[in-house]
Amino acid sequence: MAVAVGRVGVWMLAPAWDLDNAEHREAVAELDALGYGALWLGMAPGDLRVVQGLLEQTKKLVVATGIINIWTHEAADIGAAYQRVDRVAPGRALVGLGTSHAPLVERAGQSYTKPFSKLRSFVDELDAAPEPLPVQARVLAALGPKALQLAGERSAGAHPYLTTPEHTAWAREVLGDGPLLAPEQKVVLETDPDKAREIGRAGAGPYLELPNYLNNLRRLGYTDDDFADGGSDRLIDALVAWGDLDAIAERVAAHHDAGADHVAVQVLTDSSPQDRRSAVPREQWRELAPALLG
Repeated sequence: MAVAVGRVGVWMLAPAWDLDNAEHREAVAELDALGYGALWLGMAPGDLRVVQGLLEQTKKLVVATGIINIWTHEAADIGAAYQRVDRVAPGRALVGLGTSHAPLVERAGQSYTKPFSKLRSFVDELDAAPEPLPVQARVLAALGPKALQLAGERSAGAHPYLTTPEHTAWAREVLGDGPLLAPEQKVVLETDPDKAREIGRAGAGPYLELPNYLNNLRRLGYTDDDFADGGSDRLIDALVAWGDLDAIAERVAAHHDAGADHVAVQVLTDSSPQDRRSAVPREQWRELAPALLG
């Protein structure tokens, strides 16, 4: 059985968290108290020290990586790190793993070849490690059919990113009943369409330069016209839920209705570009909680 992540969690970049900062320690403790099931960490380092640090500030919250890049980490190291964290907070760490994207991997000096084969062999290495990462404590970043099938067969489930409820419905068909399906959903608490889409483009637009996401969006019916200039209104509206609390709750419910077990909500704000990667949106998490967790 997979780690119990609840119905709704939040998603943030791992580098945003500074546990020497008292406000950040209070923020994660408040997430726990509000009743969110999990905190997902993007761009998470494989040593899981940030995971452990966040778990030490909480009592029930699961801390998940979304994701660790398998090209830049060793399977045995991740397994050993998980076992260390699990001794501190048993059953509350979930390790999301994925192949990342060619431009990012090549920038790190790696050759991005046969990513699916790399993912499958990495899972084999996890199982063979001296300190294995248990199946129930890992999920795979999965968008296409082969990765989704592997996620269902060799992990607790899938953590798709930059998707829509339509993709969630299709992913559930591929996974079948049982495996965890935990998509990420970007949200903007803003009712003015122009301002909401501007914030949405700032958050989603950079991902439209990465081929894996574009290929998945093409499967959903989007075209190069939708990808231009940071994303068409049609695409931004599909990828980013914006509006009042009811509108956000409706989109999260659409994922659940389509077969998601858990939705990881990423709050986008109108922070300046230099602050966007480190802003902790406590006010929005607080405001969303009654609508999403009630």
